[in-house]
Amino acid sequence: MSIILETERLVLRKFSINDAQFIVELLNTPTWKQYIGDRGIQTIAEANNYLVKVILMNYAINGFGLYMVELKESGQAVGMCGLLKREYLTHADLGYALLPQFEGNGYASEAALATVNYAFNVFGWPVVAAITQPDNQRSVNLLTKLGFIYTKPVWVDGRELDLYTKGSNA
Repeated sequence: MSIILETERLVLRKFSINDAQFIVELLNTPTWKQYIGDRGIQTIAEANNYLVKVILMNYAINGFGLYMVELKESGQAVGMCGLLKREYLTHADLGYALLPQFEGNGYASEAALATVNYAFNVFGWPVVAAITQPDNQRSVNLLTKLGFIYTKPVWVDGRELDLYTKGSNA
């Protein structure tokens, strides 16, 4: 298990091929489908493919990516949080999602804050971006709480998203 970050209550670690069942569960939650999009992953085989070709590939190409978020005390998987490099954004961006039963406990903000600090302090990045749908009020509230500032709308795959940035050159 490759631990990247620890917070008071959470461990963020690299995903492994053994996390396919969790990927199926998370990517099929109503909030994932509504705010992030349906990735068409219904089976363990499809999740394995997603892990290898998307998540693990990002570690290899970029040296960072999305990480499994687990409760420190029990090891229970609760979500994912990490950094993504997208072609259409100048800066790497923060991504996060939790299983519905773990929302509202401050885990997303705890994981996201640790991830943003990691980007600034370990990678030395001057800016971190984040994108969200304008109607995703929970995400907007979280980004604002973390000090992100609305920057501009961006169009991705025919839909309008809001770009937020945080940092010295934002």
